[in-house]
Amino acid sequence: MTAKAWAKVALLLAPGLGLILALIGTVIYMAVTQSFGYYNLSGESVFSLEHWAEMLDRRLYFRSVQYSLYIGVLSAVFSVALAYPLAIWLRKPFAGSMLIGTLLKAPLLVPGLVAAFLFINVIAYHGIVNQLMEALGIWDGPRRLQNDRYGIAVLILQTWKNMPFALLLLTGAVQGISDDVLDAARDMGAGSFTRFRKIIAPLSLSAMQAALVIIFIGALADFSFQVIAGPTNRQSMSQLMIYFQGHGRWHDAAVVGVTLMVLALIGSAVLAVLARLLVRGERVR
Repeated sequence: MTAKAWAKVALLLAPGLGLILALIGTVIYMAVTQSFGYYNLSGESVFSLEHWAEMLDRRLYFRSVQYSLYIGVLSAVFSVALAYPLAIWLRKPFAGSMLIGTLLKAPLLVPGLVAAFLFINVIAYHGIVNQLMEALGIWDGPRRLQNDRYGIAVLILQTWKNMPFALLLLTGAVQGISDDVLDAARDMGAGSFTRFRKIIAPLSLSAMQAALVIIFIGALADFSFQVIAGPTNRQSMSQLMIYFQGHGRWHDAAVVGVTLMVLALIGSAVLAVLARLLVRGERVR
């Protein structure tokens, strides 16, 4: 493209993309600089590494990082793992497939906070699960299932909420695979799992990577599920940031916010690369 053509493209993108980049750039700039002591709301603004040094010396900070990564990675992996077989099943239309697909995507329309409250009602001390287990004689009495220490409830909610999004991406990618390719592999003796490893996964890799990255970023920084259903013995990064803000410790909150952005960037790249390496490794076997 010539310089004149690039100038026209830039002019067309400027009203929308330029505004978005300006807003995002401003937010990132303020968060980064505030983490280093600038934009002090209650005193003098000077460059300082004190807030980073204090945060890196706190065990609570590293526990929050580990927990947020744990939730983000597992939520992305579980969502994609559940979405793949459903996408393959719904690849070819059949009687009722449209209705089933619509029902599977219904969680996308439910706000996260509402879903968390509904789930808590199900697993509450006198909720449906406890009542069912007692009625079946499996449990002698109700058990505490809410706010479990391993964040199982959060993982269930994240997977339930994000699986339809992964399904949406993967269904389009899987439907784009030619029947002739799959039929040829079947005629050559490839089983269902082999066809998935050698054909479906490689040809839908881009959709898989997009689903993993987007779900990971959302789950990593989620707040509503953590507050309602998360464990009480540890905090996510978003909870920690809100805690610092609530106590007027804006620089500490900025440190956590910058950490979240860095984790999202690096974690997304690692997940995308690992997915590509895994698919390529399976394809060459």
